[in-house]
Amino acid sequence: MITLLQALPLLLLLGLLASGRAAPVPACLLALLAALPGVALALPPGLPLPRFLLAESLRAAFLGIQPVVILAGGLLFSLAVAPRVDEPVPPSPRRIYLMVLAGCFVESVTGFAVGTVFTLGALRAMGVRGAPGGLLAMLSLWLVPWGGLGPGLALGAALAGRPVAELSMVTALPQAAWLICLPPVAWRAMESAGLPVPGRERLAQLGLQAALASLVLLGARFLPAETVALVASGAVLLPALWRLAPPRDAAARVRALAALGPWALLSACLLLARSWHGGPAWRPYGDLPAVPVTHVAVVLWLVSLGFLAALPDGAARLRDAMRRMRRPAAAMMLYVLLGRWIAGSGVATALAGAIAESLGPLAPFAIPPLGFLAGMVTGSNVGAASSLMAVQTGLGLAAGLPPWLAPGLHNFAGSVGAMHSFANTAMACGLLADGTRPADLWRAALPVVLAAMAVGWAAVALLPVLL
Repeated sequence: MITLLQALPLLLLLGLLASGRAAPVPACLLALLAALPGVALALPPGLPLPRFLLAESLRAAFLGIQPVVILAGGLLFSLAVAPRVDEPVPPSPRRIYLMVLAGCFVESVTGFAVGTVFTLGALRAMGVRGAPGGLLAMLSLWLVPWGGLGPGLALGAALAGRPVAELSMVTALPQAAWLICLPPVAWRAMESAGLPVPGRERLAQLGLQAALASLVLLGARFLPAETVALVASGAVLLPALWRLAPPRDAAARVRALAALGPWALLSACLLLARSWHGGPAWRPYGDLPAVPVTHVAVVLWLVSLGFLAALPDGAARLRDAMRRMRRPAAAMMLYVLLGRWIAGSGVATALAGAIAESLGPLAPFAIPPLGFLAGMVTGSNVGAASSLMAVQTGLGLAAGLPPWLAPGLHNFAGSVGAMHSFANTAMACGLLADGTRPADLWRAALPVVLAAMAVGWAAVALLPVLL
């Protein structure tokens, strides 16, 4: 009975969003109310519920404002460097795939679903909207484990007590297999948008995807963890863009540099800021990551405002970005709040333990779905690691798995959950602003999630034997 009560807010939230009858914000508000009884029962004796709610709400505000400001900065940068066009960009399957890959590159540098913002903007310019556009934009997060130069990876390794390089390598094994499963999902979304993908183009995209998966494996083996997604996506994207539209003359080369220049500058600034260790930082909570002066949000806003200042309509673009962010920001803050209440009270740990206990010898196979649930609720790889990494590591050891396996699988599955999280789907629907609901995106993304679970379960069964 207690387990059902603790699971009630998640079940209610999933039911409301899947029904399509409730928007993300009111659905989350109802889930927050439903969470109160389970949270109260999970609290240790002597800790009053009001005090806990106040403390965790402040922590949620600290955690939630960061992705909100980063997303706003990413949207602002996209609008600041976007050329004003009078006609839509001609859509094509190759161009759509490359924009998803470009969003992956942006996400590898910035993190916090900025890649989705970038890809949505590019797809909207091509006239691709609705559930197909939202799903394709979310696919740009297919390298989330290394997104934002890897803060979630580093936190997960610290909580699991394993080397970062090891966690990166173990994560890359199921990630590479899962990446190969995704092109058919993208092709179906393109067909739904009225753009059937010819057989020759499918072979080309499969080749690019295989190259991406191979580079992820090689990068995880030989490169610093924070650079894996940056190098892998960039090494596939730039040659493919050149082949799609090579500059024919000096004027075309200038236009290409003008289009790529802002993104190259932003990447260089973020990498430079990341290289400054020991700078001033704000750390109100000792067990949560600090916010340094070189935080990605600070860099994004400074670079974006610099570009806006040079534009005659810069103020209008700033107002446009803030208008678009209102609904996504409210939804993200509420979902982070729900995640903190559930994780901070011990409800998430209790649910994980109850599921593992009920499965008995099959408990190791609970690691992928539990990791997915952690990412889906918390909305980020950092959140997934902070909420259940310790529990998953202990579950793996108790089940007799190699000590490196459970942390890597949790990192993989948590990243897939973050990709399809309540917060991210609400943000995508808010930016689409065309009536698309989270349930529409989840239905379209079901093959992506099922493929991740199948790969995770195969890893549980095979990796201890093969490695």
